[in-house]
Amino acid sequence: MTIISLSAMLGSGLFVLPAFAYNMMGPTVWLAYLLAASVVLPGALSKSELSTSMPTSGGTYVYIERTFGAWIGTVTGLGLWISFLLKSAFALIGFSAYFFTISSLLGFSFDIKYISVVLLFLMVFINILGVSKIKSIQTPILITSVGLLVGISVWALFTGDTNLTLPLQFDMSGAGLTSLAETSAFVFVAYAGVTKIAAVAEEVTDPGKNLPRGILLSLLISTFLYSFVLYAMSAVLEPSAFLNEVGVPREDIVYVFARHIGGDGLGNFAAIIAILTMVSMSLAGIMAASRFPFAMARDNLLPTAMEDVHPKYETPHNTILLTGALMLLCILFLPVQKIAKLASGFKIMVFILINISVIILRQSKLTNVWHHPKYKSPLYPVFQIYGVVGGIALLFVMGKMAFIGASVAGIAGTVLYFSYGKKHYEAKHSPWTVLWKRMSKNSEADKILWRSVFVACDEAGKGHLILSEFIKAMNVLEKDIPEDDIRELWHNIDTNADGVIDIDACMAALHYTAQHTNETVKVDL
Repeated sequence: MTIISLSAMLGSGLFVLPAFAYNMMGPTVWLAYLLAASVVLPGALSKSELSTSMPTSGGTYVYIERTFGAWIGTVTGLGLWISFLLKSAFALIGFSAYFFTISSLLGFSFDIKYISVVLLFLMVFINILGVSKIKSIQTPILITSVGLLVGISVWALFTGDTNLTLPLQFDMSGAGLTSLAETSAFVFVAYAGVTKIAAVAEEVTDPGKNLPRGILLSLLISTFLYSFVLYAMSAVLEPSAFLNEVGVPREDIVYVFARHIGGDGLGNFAAIIAILTMVSMSLAGIMAASRFPFAMARDNLLPTAMEDVHPKYETPHNTILLTGALMLLCILFLPVQKIAKLASGFKIMVFILINISVIILRQSKLTNVWHHPKYKSPLYPVFQIYGVVGGIALLFVMGKMAFIGASVAGIAGTVLYFSYGKKHYEAKHSPWTVLWKRMSKNSEADKILWRSVFVACDEAGKGHLILSEFIKAMNVLEKDIPEDDIRELWHNIDTNADGVIDIDACMAALHYTAQHTNETVKVDL
């Protein structure tokens, strides 16, 4: 479980952010990562509590939607979606910077944005095909990446030009404290994946114990890595090393760090590891981001098209394409630092809502209905209040980009909910029992016909149905059932929420007898 969280965090957090953060604060930048972690901690504790109360896939979006309702759920879903795609865009730009370094050594070079755009198209295409094989290599890549960074940092502490006291020279004046707060807000996005384990809560054994342990262990490990690596960097590198030839913070600072410690060979190896780390992170990030509009469409908060999956590859291709399109706009028109600030703004807003959710659920009558967590956040409500106040403070000191990031989701989510979601969110009635009763009275010949229609609508011939194919079949079989009711029926059958249902499983769910499941008749649709 810890691998899931660390894979989502350590790419851009260690390979791209450090130079930008150093440029804001100087050698004591490692303290900013510690302060950011302290504001993340209440959210991690709160989400640990919520995840043991609702161990269901969907994570933050589900918790906030249940606590605040569809309106705030829409805002949160959009905020999470945008923050994930921004973080993926940020990692993609960092990937291209390291790729540019390697290509320059090989004697050719490209514009960084051009590389980012090409890679984005490739990653969107791979995501549509499916990234199951990528997950199997995330663990060795992560272990190699972490081992490399820790090894270089330990090596750095024993080199002749290391100044171990330099990162300890913190300016306690008002300017120093302001810089600390601003930099902490900026690097907040580095901890964006610390609670990602909760999104796969249904797959976790003994979630009451393992979810909190996994979340808090991820936070502890990531905090140590960020702080230790930044401390070592600041102790061994000159301030000019964090800037490129035109005075802009470097996006390939780990390459510079490794080359300074171990020469060109180690620098090149570090660049290759950085590329592999951020490739796996970006691929998984695009898929993770695309799941939020997919989940919102299942709740009728977005149009049905966002819920559909590809008939052949069984991936949410529409939401992947939309995510890729928005990432393209970010890469082309937003500077790297603004992307990080926007992503941090969204994540801070979400962590504030998570802490408020625990307070509301503890104090409301809903606690006696369904909020019965196996793990409870300690020192309640001290941590939650600190998380809310600390988050608001970070948004304030971060400046207008953070408020833009937080408010865009609020405005867009509100407009979306009142223009579309409110009209579709609450089903007028459940079709499940009614439709089952109607079908149970059908003859065996009718049941064979039903299966035959399902088979005929299976365009890929894989024995599976996606939502659009199921709707098409039901429109043939039961013309008087509204589409919203058909979708609700679909959601009852699609219990694992992957957007695909097996025809035989569908027949079983609809209480058809197994003895005729292999019989078909020719159906002209």
